[in-house]
Amino acid sequence: MDELKDELKTFIVYSYKYQHDDGRVSYPLCFIFSSPVGCKPEQQMMYAGSKNKLVQTAELTKVFEIRNTEDLTEEWLREKLGFFH
Repeated sequence: MDELKDELKTFIVYSYKYQHDDGRVSYPLCFIFSSPVGCKPEQQMMYAGSKNKLVQTAELTKVFEIRNTEDLTEEWLREKLGFFH
């Protein structure tokens, strides 16, 4: 995954090529919201409202939140997507 700055709140919509255990391939559309630790509560509320509106409008179903951008790896994403199967 490309490097993200830890101090930024970020919305990512990402189409990921997912190889299933049975050989099928799918391309789930993932919404990843990054909100750094230490973000002011007022900002958290503002971004949460924006996030919810975007998720509803775009009808996104695979929604994940991450605090530490260093944790945003392909392994992390595959683990999160595994809960949907």
